Amino acid sequence: MKNNVLAFFMIGILNLFIVPTQAKDYKISSPDGSIITSVTVGEDIAWSASVNGQMLFDHNKLGLELNGKNLVTSPKVLKKKTSSVSNVVKVPVPVKTSTIKNEYNELRLLFNNDFSISFRVFNNGIAYRFETSKDGEVIVNNEQVDLNFANDFPILFPEEQSLLSHYERLYIEDKLSSFEEGKFCSLPTVVKGGDNIKIGITEADLYDYPGLFLEATGKTVLKSKFPKVILESVEKGDRGIEIKKSADYIAKTNGTRTFPWRVFMISREDKELVENQMVYLLSRPCELDDVSWIKPGLVAWDWWNDNNLHGVDFKAGINNQTYKYYIDFASKYGIPYIILDEGWSKTTTNVLEPNPEIDIPELVAYGKEKNVDIILWSLWGPIDKDMDRILDRFKEWGAKGIKVDFMAQAGQEMVNYYERVAKACAERNLLVDYHGAYKPSGLRRAYPNIVNYEGVKGLENTKWTDIITPEHDVTLPFTRMLAGPMDFTPGAMHNAHKKDFTASFSNPMSLGTRCHQIAMYAVYDAPLQMLSDSPSNYYKEKECTQFISQFKTVWDDTKVLDAKVGDYIVTARKSGSDWYIGAMTDYDARTLKIDLSFLEDGEYEIEIMQDGLNAGKAAVDYVHLKKNVNKSSELEIPMVSGGGWAAICRKL
Repeated sequence: MKNNVLAFFMIGILNLFIVPTQAKDYKISSPDGSIITSVTVGEDIAWSASVNGQMLFDHNKLGLELNGKNLVTSPKVLKKKTSSVSNVVKVPVPVKTSTIKNEYNELRLLFNNDFSISFRVFNNGIAYRFETSKDGEVIVNNEQVDLNFANDFPILFPEEQSLLSHYERLYIEDKLSSFEEGKFCSLPTVVKGGDNIKIGITEADLYDYPGLFLEATGKTVLKSKFPKVILESVEKGDRGIEIKKSADYIAKTNGTRTFPWRVFMISREDKELVENQMVYLLSRPCELDDVSWIKPGLVAWDWWNDNNLHGVDFKAGINNQTYKYYIDFASKYGIPYIILDEGWSKTTTNVLEPNPEIDIPELVAYGKEKNVDIILWSLWGPIDKDMDRILDRFKEWGAKGIKVDFMAQAGQEMVNYYERVAKACAERNLLVDYHGAYKPSGLRRAYPNIVNYEGVKGLENTKWTDIITPEHDVTLPFTRMLAGPMDFTPGAMHNAHKKDFTASFSNPMSLGTRCHQIAMYAVYDAPLQMLSDSPSNYYKEKECTQFISQFKTVWDDTKVLDAKVGDYIVTARKSGSDWYIGAMTDYDARTLKIDLSFLEDGEYEIEIMQDGLNAGKAAVDYVHLKKNVNKSSELEIPMVSGGGWAAICRKL
């Protein structure tokens, strides 16, 4: 009994000297002071953020579990570093702009357990990432990315059914709490805060690590979800896999490294969201010494139109005569590329040999005479198994690039595959277009020969469904396009309103007007931009084809003149001394007014394609007109339901 009393007394004395862990806040703001981020270090690490005094995030917990141990358990800050950066980044293959202002304040906290966390706060967003300095290889069991929103904000949620995904989703808009626990989405996603604030969520500088998904909780919190490392799988058909066994970890990687940036783009006006280039700024600089050979441009594409030619004296299909017709068309309109999509090779698993109707060297030689180059399609699997031999063969034939397809994974192994392909193609001066792909995550800055990504619910779906609506079209610039270039594949010449729409594999059409399609060439980011319809249809529509063929695919400057998420957008792009403008609306007819104050001094001729007087009934109806304007001019942009408007301003 005496011993028990003594023990109780000693415990009481010891408790008098135990001081509870005191959490400490570290604050950092954007250069303009509007965004304030607070990092709290106590028993764990969390961060909060406000914009113009309005709370957006409240105590977002973060963590990184290596070799079975969470690094942030009872963390201790060893050192705090702050810095400010203001410079200009030159873009060798510019998608939106040839230069980007790179201005931010940074807070870096160095902890025990050989890790640090860096926060960068820009005037238009927040980003953070882990960095570790461990010896040898480590197993990453998980990374905790909790997003605890200050209110039950609406979210545009690209819900996924599987982690084996092509990232081709529609965006479901509802409040955060409406998505029940276990539902998850791919990135990017957009949250609508109060006072018109929008938060675009994605990641940057992704390498040797899985892509991030976000999982709902039925509350105002989203949690991270990652694909596990695949230990055993079997092929499913010629392009898919079935996972038989997964590891209990998400990556096995170098213990000394930086991890992907978690990116939160912030806009006060919707148009600012589209102009945001944080993903590029936060990613690794260019790995290539010479980029002069990288030539973005328009490309004539065979698959969407099913090689459906007419008025020709040969049997159209996957054969040399058909592709020479594509080359002739491309040459006539100054289009630098054609793609040979699925079917050109002997089989989909043997892309070292063309099918008997195709002679690649002959087509390459024919194209060279007409200043048209060839890009070859392949499934990802054959290239994975025999990369050097296949790419060497493509190069030997004279191809200028590859379209690699049906990856449908975002685990560590596939992320590494993307980089191996980009690097191997760069070594051979080959362009890369990723289809069946996850979203861009910054790799194109390191390897600018990556000229496009799919990862979008695009025009191809109109071949079998009516879900590619004008509303979807004007949602994409604010969602999927935040991550980077987007191979939506526009250019339909068969256009219809919903009551007249018919899904057809060989005679596909688009929802919305002709000018809605044309405007996409200014609105959508795509260094390799498709003309997806049949050359026969483009020949019939010479006025529209001539107009589209003048559009560039990379730009010196981009200005979003007016925009509202999911409703409408007006984008102006500069190339040299000329400006290209595109406007698109959802199912609501509207007339917008814009001024041309972004023009330089002097007179311009503006060539306009706009919805015709009868476009509300006949979606193909348009008006083509020209007039003179200057920087003092104002323009009205009339658009019918599902309509569009496009213009080219040329300096006189």
